[in-house]
Amino acid sequence: MRIRWVIVAAGLVALTAVGRAQGPRAVTLVVSGGTVITMDAAHTVIARGAVAIQGSDIVGVGPAADIARRFTGRTVIDATGLAVLPGLINTHTHAPMVLYRGLADDLALMDWLQQYIFPAEAKTVSPAFVRTGTRLAALEMIQSGTTAYADMYYFQEEIAAVTRAAGLRGVLGQTVIRFPVADAKTPAEGLARAEAYIMKFKGDPLITPAVAPHALYTNDKATLLAARDLAMKHGVPMLIHLAETDDEAKQAREMGGMSPTGYLESFGFWTGPHILAAHGVWVSPDDITTLVRRGVGVSHNPESNMKLASGTAPVPAYLAAGAKLGLGTDGAASNNDLDMFEAMRQASFLAKHASRDPRAVPAITALEMATIGGARAMGLDAQIGSLEAGKRADLITVRLNRARQTPMYDPISHLVYTTRGDDVDTTIVHGKVLMRSRVVQTLNAAVVLAEARKAAEAVRAAVTK
Repeated sequence: MRIRWVIVAAGLVALTAVGRAQGPRAVTLVVSGGTVITMDAAHTVIARGAVAIQGSDIVGVGPAADIARRFTGRTVIDATGLAVLPGLINTHTHAPMVLYRGLADDLALMDWLQQYIFPAEAKTVSPAFVRTGTRLAALEMIQSGTTAYADMYYFQEEIAAVTRAAGLRGVLGQTVIRFPVADAKTPAEGLARAEAYIMKFKGDPLITPAVAPHALYTNDKATLLAARDLAMKHGVPMLIHLAETDDEAKQAREMGGMSPTGYLESFGFWTGPHILAAHGVWVSPDDITTLVRRGVGVSHNPESNMKLASGTAPVPAYLAAGAKLGLGTDGAASNNDLDMFEAMRQASFLAKHASRDPRAVPAITALEMATIGGARAMGLDAQIGSLEAGKRADLITVRLNRARQTPMYDPISHLVYTTRGDDVDTTIVHGKVLMRSRVVQTLNAAVVLAEARKAAEAVRAAVTK
């Protein structure tokens, strides 16, 4: 450790000497003066730190005085008194479903889906509906500090276009499902749509296209394998719901005498490219071993699972096994918001409650699940999830001076246990400022809200007929 410190210190001296000889390097943006919570491997926190950004990339992270000697920003954001941290990563949602927020509450998953959501979608989902809902979701995410998200829905090309225009990052999956839906009457048509969508967005700096077979209970084996093969053909991720409810676990046992994870393993589904499985509630130790061995990312959705009474995911077991575990909100129709700060808090509390161990998911672990853990779950940890030179500049600043945040002894504790989405001050993705001082730059909030209210009138009319 001492040798490593000497090498690092020597490196800093050399950089400083070059900086003095040549002058500070001009960069596009410097965020300076805040408490920088890097979420790097050492969980480094810099009390008065700064982040230097050139274009889309972070080029320097360190004490504010050192960054000032090395860099001069064409734009400087003063983060004094604020926390500076990686943007939050929502590993599972259905963005347009914000337009069904509060439509049907206090129901079990299958009743909620079959009696309310699927019928409402059949009457209301269209490209225009999807665009309106995604704009509303993007506005909410930008305002609450989410910079990247994983999504599964219909007309995914529309979601991707709106996401890119809003400046957010997304791993966005075109849904494939066995019954007729708004954008595809058959699974084959859904797969064809998925391929066209992949070809349109593959290589985009913000959008990672994906194939999203909805679940094992809404697809047959042949369709699940076809989705896997399509993902392998194009080298893109897959998204799927997994073991969300006891009913799903029972159905899998009836189909093959195995758990949902084991059933999918039995015919090679997990051998596809990077896969992100949402929920993972009803899993055994053997299932967790399979998911870890296959490198599957898992999205824990504590609020949705509690609200729908789906069960409690074995988060401590996932963590102990080294699973790629991230956090998700699920769609706002079942949560009912996209606030990742609330997801962190509930993930920590639920694990403590379920295990009767107050140490089960401490604050730093919950924050890790919402940042670098989410990046690992989505296969993007080389690019995002921590504040380190060479990574994409996805970061947020957060106010820590509210009455409920005073006094502050530990900023990480405050971020998880007292902070809310509306404490976010600035949101930056790929080096672009999407919100500054609570003013969103890439969306007209008044227009987005007006369009959403109009769409909600159509939903109300459709479901009351």
